[in-house]
Amino acid sequence: MTSPESVIWLQERTALGGLSPEPLSAIAQVLEEKVFPANYNIATEANSPEALYILLSGKLESKSSNKNNPSLAVGFLPGSIIHLQEILLDELAQRTITTITECHFWVVSATVFQEIIGKYPEIAQVLSRMLAQELAQLASAFSYEQERSLALRPYLVTKARRGIVGTSRYAVRLREQIREAASDRKSVLIFGEPGLEKDNVATLIHFGSKYRREPIIKINCGILQTSGAELFGRAGGKSGLLEWLGEGTLILNNIQETPPELLPRIKQLLQNNTYIPVTRPGEPDAETRTNRARIMIVAEKNQAQIERCVGRIIKVPPLRVRKTDINAQVEYYISLYTRARGIRKPHVTPEALRRLQSYDFPGNLKELQNLVERAIVQAGEAKELTEEIFWAAETKKKRFRLNLLNAYPGLRKFLRSPWWPARINYGFTVAAFALMIAVLFVGPQTRDRNFALNLFWAWWWPVFLFLFPFLGRIWCSVCPFMIYGEITQKISISLFGKQLQRWPREEAEKWGGWFLFGLFTLIFLWEELWDLQNTAYLSACLLLLITAGAMICSAIFERRFWCRYLCPIGGMNGLFAKLSMTELRAQQGICSATCTTYQCYKGGPQKGEGMETNGCPLYSHPAQLEDNRDCVLCMTCLKACPHRSVEFNLRPPGIELWTTHVSHNYEVALLLLLLGGVYLHRLPELQSWLGLQTDLNQFFPHLGLSLVVLLIPAAFIFLAYALLKTYCWLNNYIFSISSASSAVKIPNRIKLRSFTELAYGYLPLVLGGNLAHYLRLGLGEGGRILPVFFATFGLDGGQLPIVVAHPAVIAFLQGTTLMVSVLLSMLLTQKIARQPLRVMLSQHLAAIALGISMWQIIVSG
Repeated sequence: MTSPESVIWLQERTALGGLSPEPLSAIAQVLEEKVFPANYNIATEANSPEALYILLSGKLESKSSNKNNPSLAVGFLPGSIIHLQEILLDELAQRTITTITECHFWVVSATVFQEIIGKYPEIAQVLSRMLAQELAQLASAFSYEQERSLALRPYLVTKARRGIVGTSRYAVRLREQIREAASDRKSVLIFGEPGLEKDNVATLIHFGSKYRREPIIKINCGILQTSGAELFGRAGGKSGLLEWLGEGTLILNNIQETPPELLPRIKQLLQNNTYIPVTRPGEPDAETRTNRARIMIVAEKNQAQIERCVGRIIKVPPLRVRKTDINAQVEYYISLYTRARGIRKPHVTPEALRRLQSYDFPGNLKELQNLVERAIVQAGEAKELTEEIFWAAETKKKRFRLNLLNAYPGLRKFLRSPWWPARINYGFTVAAFALMIAVLFVGPQTRDRNFALNLFWAWWWPVFLFLFPFLGRIWCSVCPFMIYGEITQKISISLFGKQLQRWPREEAEKWGGWFLFGLFTLIFLWEELWDLQNTAYLSACLLLLITAGAMICSAIFERRFWCRYLCPIGGMNGLFAKLSMTELRAQQGICSATCTTYQCYKGGPQKGEGMETNGCPLYSHPAQLEDNRDCVLCMTCLKACPHRSVEFNLRPPGIELWTTHVSHNYEVALLLLLLGGVYLHRLPELQSWLGLQTDLNQFFPHLGLSLVVLLIPAAFIFLAYALLKTYCWLNNYIFSISSASSAVKIPNRIKLRSFTELAYGYLPLVLGGNLAHYLRLGLGEGGRILPVFFATFGLDGGQLPIVVAHPAVIAFLQGTTLMVSVLLSMLLTQKIARQPLRVMLSQHLAAIALGISMWQIIVSG
């Protein structure tokens, strides 16, 4: 470029344009064009400048260590003069300047330019004017920033409180979403349950973006005016927050509390990135303005109206699904609290951590933080935070429970030992059962001369009916039927290498309950028609048939398919076990947070304190059990668990029946069958009470009467429910026709539970009726076991001691059992129904009537 053209370019493009032609010509004559590659430092901070640079083309960036003066870090356009002030004032370079791309410069060495300055003092005057202009601009900018700061200060967010703590897949995914959101300027909807610090997630997005130096403010939508003047400003008046923000970030917290009149304007802001300042009534609408700020919306629920308007949606997961992160969160909160107060950091015991992981934290992170801080305060100088300190971390599901394994360590040791139940089963039960079957076949056939028959009817039935309210399906853990089934499985696998089939779960869930119901019906009829209670070989056949079913299913299917779905005794045990005051469960929080192998369910090798097992024989996960029906108390899960998650709890008897219970038709059918069985067992007494003349020595009349007796109690209960339903219908009908008249007292509308749900209210009465029946055998004949034992082998045991109760004592205990059962049935029905006593009167009268009838045939008969 020739010198005249250079002068014109300097006049038009640079800050030297105010000079007269003579000094401009002098400068133009000494200019030397140079090219510098990318990433080349043309100036280094705190060093003397070597030359004056005038940028012709290219991109530069500058950096300065002086953080108090942000004006030093600037960008450069073509025509920018570099080092003019430093050379004029003989200063060191104030910034480091680096080429981003290849750059073209005009360059004048510092010494040459200083000579020109000496000849033309006018150049110094230009610099003075430049500095004065810059000072005026800075003053104006400072005044603007001061006003801006005052406007934004009440809502300003200065920093993020913390990052996302934890290593769970939910935490990893949330961090990824934050990084993705920080990479662009799209609006974001962040929603989740209370206490999740969703506003902090928005803050993390802002400070992770390249606009982190811009301000970020948070405003609660509940305090916004219906006009939105705080956000949009007023036309010709006070500016709004959006204008003051510039390219900053606006967090609209609790969007669900926004005045309905304001929502359309916020939707417009999100959709078009424009807004209109507020005008007073009668004034024309103001011009539409473009919003430069980024909008982030925080809500407790997904907002359907807003969802379609935002660019990104982030759902913050609740703490209850991030149980893996609780350990890291607790350690983080402890570190924060102890560092802030300069105290020693306590250690959290494994038991305390397990309690926290078993709690669902409805208040999420805020509740956990408050819980940890309160625990530290309560612990005082203690070195550990124990389970007891976290007393508030107890779920409703775990209330009123006492973990017997913690209360009695010896019990845990026994239940984890080889004695329970393996050594008992294979060291005693397997041989005792075989001996018992042999004695039933070859020994005397009556109960007064065959100790095996006496044990089965006078001992087994009353003892285990009595144990159901205490230990649930405890019998199934030592049941000989399945012991022989397991032996069959082992032989089948070892000798024939047979691959056992997986369970047909869908078909078994659908039909298994009805199969065992039908099988139990046949057993009742067989027992009544052929007098099994006093016929040894037939009782042996019954036991062998059940054992054969277990063995056949075990040879075909893996684990205990027969026990879970098809065994009639198991079905009865599972039904009565619902009333038990003990339960085997696992802490869901620990299982979801810590466990990855599910050894209690699947089985596996030894891990930590968890022993090698084959997994739950019923394919039940202890953390997912809804009631005691599918748990046989074999304690396999207790032995397999390496995390001490499994609990054996003392609880209110049958608590699930009125809280979380799920009813099943086939269970109700079995319940009604067992109720009918009480009357069937007392058929002669029932005949005498009702004055019936049926000849029980004839098969078909006996069979017909037996079927009727099994059905009548069920029909009676259906009738009581029909009366209850009729009462509720009449009540609701009166409610519907009288609700319009204030002069008439309006009854409450009744929402009646289904028959299958309410039928479980009779369960204590069914158990009590069966126990009352077998008490006569247990207290009247069970104590004669020694003479009966000798009589079995043809010996005279007449002089041996016997322990039997007086008939009056037996009658008293039977009557007490029935009365208590009726009262418990009424109480349970009230709990399940959740209705006033007057509403459930028909069902209570039915329970009382059934109790009286049982009294007549069991106690009085």
